[in-house]
Amino acid sequence: MRQHGFPTLTTSGDFDFSCLPPQLRSILTKALAGEEVTQAEGELLFRADELEFAAIAFVADALRQRVNGEQVGFVVNRNINFTNVCYMGCKFCGFAKRSEDPEAEWLSAEQIVGRAQEAWDRGATEVCIQGGLHPKMEGTYYREIVLALKKALPDMHIHAFSPFEIWYGAAKSKQTYQAFLRDLKNCGLGSLPGTAAEILDTDIRQQLTRNKLSTEKWVEIILAAHEAGLLTTATIMYGHIDGPEHWAAHIALLRDIQKQTGGFTELVPLSFVHSESPLFTDNPAQVRSGPTDLEVRKMHAVSRIMLHGWIDNIQVSWTKLGPEFAANLLRCGVNDLGGTLMNESISRSAGASYGQEITAYEMSQIINEAGRTPVQRNTLYDIIDDFSAGLPEQQAPLVPRKNSPLSHFLSQDRDKPLRAARGAA
Repeated sequence: MRQHGFPTLTTSGDFDFSCLPPQLRSILTKALAGEEVTQAEGELLFRADELEFAAIAFVADALRQRVNGEQVGFVVNRNINFTNVCYMGCKFCGFAKRSEDPEAEWLSAEQIVGRAQEAWDRGATEVCIQGGLHPKMEGTYYREIVLALKKALPDMHIHAFSPFEIWYGAAKSKQTYQAFLRDLKNCGLGSLPGTAAEILDTDIRQQLTRNKLSTEKWVEIILAAHEAGLLTTATIMYGHIDGPEHWAAHIALLRDIQKQTGGFTELVPLSFVHSESPLFTDNPAQVRSGPTDLEVRKMHAVSRIMLHGWIDNIQVSWTKLGPEFAANLLRCGVNDLGGTLMNESISRSAGASYGQEITAYEMSQIINEAGRTPVQRNTLYDIIDDFSAGLPEQQAPLVPRKNSPLSHFLSQDRDKPLRAARGAA
């Protein structure tokens, strides 16, 4: 029987991977030497077993430390989902409503500004704005939102509109992607969320979205945004009808784009939340109920290894995994906990069981208890405040205190084994 073990440092300071299978040992040694891990090698890392993963996490964490040191960042922001009305019919989405639905929502520009003002008054530096593709919405509404926000809050960073929304707005306005994005930037748009990526594979996207926004269109819009001087995030949504070959190809494609443009600020892996998703509820025999805990760890660690030197910020989504699991992933190559959010509708609509906000104080407490240095950053990863000397002042969340996800986190016995986040849902 092959013996597994945890990689160790030798007396000369080198890493000892002698306990690993030769192929895996070769890949990880190469990664530590700063050489690029290929798509095929990334797929092998994704297929590693649980005992072998200890070495993968070890390497991911070493690469994280080289690039980011001990700092773990977060941004004080508010999510504003201005409408949940959407007729695109994406099968994984539990957020979309029809316009006649009693739960349908639509925010005017004034209401959006009002929510942004609340966030600004509480120290937010960013508003993240996304919405469904409302059939009666004019393409000009996107620029109206940005102009209204910039008029009221000129110093607030506007991180808004997914590639799917850019596709929709450009079509409604009868403009090219380039012209539509340049106009939004001139109005005051600061950056774009790289959502709607799901899995950048034609066959998978055909099943998820009927290929309404193809891989080629997503890439084209991202390239147009970068060309216009708008930085974007990058995402992957995994754990449904996909697998290691799709994950490695997706990460490799993101890396190729980054080599061309340098326009990605971070990667945010988004685990599939199944409980209210039509993709799962309509096809429970064919669709997985989200990734396993091991797959979640692999996604963050292997992404760190494959993207090393190209995209050096790996963010964990606490709204999907919960603060406890998010803190654990700081040992798997993660260096950022994302945003405080204040409001978040999309994950909750899909069945996520975690709250709508973690305050800056709570974020810093999570990071501090994990043995890292909390830093508040802005959207583009400039550091605003370093809390190595102490935590920020505590501030009450917008939602009732009992809904704070940290209230559950702090009640747990920290010496017990990590509880599966989705197992509590």
